[in-house]
Amino acid sequence: MPRSSASGRPSRRRVVASLALIALALCFGARSSRAQTAGVPAELQAQLLSKLSVYDRNFAARAGDVALVLILVKSGSAKSTRSGATIKAALAQLDRFGGLRHEEQVVPFESAAALASLCRSKRAAVVYVTPGLDNEIDAIKSSLAGVDVLSVAAVPEYVPRGIVVGFEVVSGKPKLSIHIGQARQQRVDFKADVLKLMKVYR
Repeated sequence: MPRSSASGRPSRRRVVASLALIALALCFGARSSRAQTAGVPAELQAQLLSKLSVYDRNFAARAGDVALVLILVKSGSAKSTRSGATIKAALAQLDRFGGLRHEEQVVPFESAAALASLCRSKRAAVVYVTPGLDNEIDAIKSSLAGVDVLSVAAVPEYVPRGIVVGFEVVSGKPKLSIHIGQARQQRVDFKADVLKLMKVYR
């Protein structure tokens, strides 16, 4: 975890330096894996999410002692199932997530309302939305409004539609994106220095 200033908050220099190192790793990772995928590799998504969580002011209170990541998949979709298994394996390689112990659960999508209820009952810290749920994103956005959880998109197009954070490749380089309005609805509160490094949708 980044060192803090005397006030207990990470300094601006450490915030920027920390995320810059991750962005550099993402850049090299995306180039080396271009033949395998057009997006950001799951291993680097996992690393970046872990790092980002440190800078969400509400993450620690949301997660409690163990950060629970729910991985949402569409039943019957091979692509969704494969994406869920891949990100679960990548997250399992991390010793800590946002500085905390963590666990991951793959959850088949039933309904947006059921997802919101599950997030509340299990105190999920993160919901990772895999591909194949295009027709459900609007309902997921509405149902998670008012739920204290960080939603993450495997598909970059899900972010402008209301999933809070995602990864996209712009001009051949990885870029983090955020739906700032939905972030506020879900009590996700990244520091201003972090937001400056992200593509912002409203």
